[in-house]
Amino acid sequence: MPVRSGRLEKRTQRAITVEISTLQHPPVIERASTENVSPLGLRLLTQRPLEQDARLMIRSLQGEHRAVARVVYCQRLADGRFGVGMQFLGANVNWPKELTGAANR
Repeated sequence: MPVRSGRLEKRTQRAITVEISTLQHPPVIERASTENVSPLGLRLLTQRPLEQDARLMIRSLQGEHRAVARVVYCQRLADGRFGVGMQFLGANVNWPKELTGAANR
């Protein structure tokens, strides 16, 4: 049987503006935009690095959709921003389509 590599879930390219904050200090750390989303996690584009394994609250700016997530990785991008992989903790998250709009191509 072949060994499967890569993601188990399908990621959808979506740009959703979100606020991220720590669980201990709820004031907003930063506004960020998602690059892609899935029911298990997402990738954010941020202006500053986030510490691996940090637990953060992610809240959409449209509506009151929230999720707690863990930073899986943070990598510096060529344009100076950071690509941050996030894994949702607890239940899977399905952002409503009206928040995500059409997929970026």
